[in-house]
Parts: sequence; structure tokens; C-alpha cells
Amino acid sequence: MKISPGKWKGLQAVSNSRGVIAALAIDQRSALRNLFAKAMCVEPEDVPRQALEKYKEAVSRILTPHASAILLDPEYGLPAARQRAANAGLLLAYEQSGYDKSEPGRLPRLLDNYSVKRLVTEGADCVKVLLYYSPFSSTKVNAQKHAWVQRIGAECTASDVPFFLEIVSYDDGMDEQRVEFARIKPDVTARSMEEFSRPEYAVDVIKVGVPVNMAFVKGQHSDSGTAAYTREEAKAHFLRAASSARRPFIYLSEGVSNEMFNDALELAVEAGANFCGVLCGRATWKDGVPIFATKGVQALEDWLSNQGTKNIQEVNARVAHAKPWFEIYGATSASALTT
Repeated sequence: MKISPGKWKGLQAVSNSRGVIAALAIDQRSALRNLFAKAMCVEPEDVPRQALEKYKEAVSRILTPHASAILLDPEYGLPAARQRAANAGLLLAYEQSGYDKSEPGRLPRLLDNYSVKRLVTEGADCVKVLLYYSPFSSTKVNAQKHAWVQRIGAECTASDVPFFLEIVSYDDGMDEQRVEFARIKPDVTARSMEEFSRPEYAVDVIKVGVPVNMAFVKGQHSDSGTAAYTREEAKAHFLRAASSARRPFIYLSEGVSNEMFNDALELAVEAGANFCGVLCGRATWKDGVPIFATKGVQALEDWLSNQGTKNIQEVNARVAHAKPWFEIYGATSASALTT
């Protein structure tokens, strides 16, 4: 298989020397506002824009020397993009934060003032969109989502830039943090990865949560006391999801703690899942929010230089076992895929 020069260049820009994606994510907008609101004891809408921008800048400045790339949003993250380390590529988010709660189906929306071409002009090496997806949703809802992803895939192809699709698993009427969803999450994840590996979507990298909820894996450090799967069953779920993908895929941290995310990566490695890296966000930097909110940017930088750096280095240690993205295409090197 061959890939176009622009897509090859973009994937190389966000990968490390091994061809593994060891990236940092801080494209959060509403989620970051909520963290700030809690720390500042204000309503989310009262969190000043400058606080979000300054936080992203500090994270980018201190942590990108330890990352192959950073994922940011063009709404609050462009100043942070300019402060990333020279070794770090840039992914930019194309979707609006959240979804319209007045309509069923968690339908996605793109940013009004951006296109793929404009994101590339802003310096994006790759473009990312987030999609809430369940194979069990209605045919009408999923038909809209399939067409939406196809349009973005075509737009990325036209601009010759890699397309990262972030799939967030859910099911209508279920709380994703409860054991009921944990029991169906492996099936939701595997079927979603299989769907969006199809060539008509033109997805280059799938970004996805691990196929199990680690709080419900019996015997784990994070064991909640209610088991949905044994450790061996969990490893089987990792393998099933991995085998469902026909594109390189990377794991996201889904807002869990650094310890829980590292446990999940260790289980993925033990299972033999052929993941190609991570785009890790809150597991790395979220504990710095109350420090910044109460003590300011210098205190945040001190924390990032110590605990934040330890967090990302612990993730990087697990990513050392990930496969290069080009191996998923059957190549022994990235250069073998160029046209």
C-alpha cells in the first residue's frame, strides 16, 4: 500500500523516531472549563478565556519536549501551538466541543470558522475530529454520522493531510461510567473500529479509548469491587478490538488517572494489541488545574516540570512497546509507503 506525500509527511511529523505516536492532547474546551470552574468555584461560563489559553501554553511549553506531537484546538490553543518544542508535530481539532443535547444521538458539529485547509494554514500537520459513536444507535443517526465522517475524509484527502478520527464509545440511555456499559464497551469499541477502518471514510489513524473499563477488571489496582471481566477476559477484548482495526490506532486516556491509564497500557501490551501509540490528555496534566487556579502560572510550571513530566514519561515507557504506524500497512519503514 502507498500513501500520498502529504499524508506521509504529516504522519512522520507527529511520530517519534520509531514511527510511534507519543502525543499529548490538550484540545479540551468545555471539559477544561469545567475543571477550572470547579477549582475556581465559579460557573463554567465565568472562566476567563485567558486562563484557558495560558494553561494550554504552559502545558505545551513544558511537556512537548517529551512528546512526539501535541493536539490542540484552534479556539484557545493557537498561542500554545507556537510554544511547542521543535520536535513536536501539531494536530488541530476540527469539531465543536460537546454536542447538541436538544437532539438525540450526540450528533457532531464542525467549527464554524474553519475548514481543513484553514487548519493546515494554521500549521496543522494532521486534522482530528471527535465522534460519539455506538453501533447500536438508530440507522438514521448512524447514517448521518457515517456521511459526516466521509465528508471530512474527502476534505482531508483533497488537502493531502492525515485524518485522525477520535471515537468516543457510548450507548443511548446508559451511564458510561457504570458496570452496565462496561459490559458492552468491548463490543461497541470493536465494532466501531471495524466500521471506520473501511476505505470510504479515508481515516488514517483511529484514536480510541481502551475496550474495557479498567475500574471493572477484576484484580486491577483500580478494581471498583464490581467485576465486569477477569484479567484474561479483558486481554481478549483488547485483542478483539485490535484485530477489528484495519488502520493504525492509538489510545486516548478518556479522562482517567495517570495510574489507571498506565495500567490499561500495560494490559494492552500484555495482550499483544498492536496499538501505534497514544494521544494522552488529562491523565498527564489535569491535576495541575487547581494549582494554576489558586497559585498561578509559576506554580503550574513547577508542577509540570516535576509531576507532569513524570506523568508523561511513565506513559512514554509503556508506549515503547507500541508498533510503528507504518507496520500496520505492511511496511518495514515509512519510506516504503511513499508514492
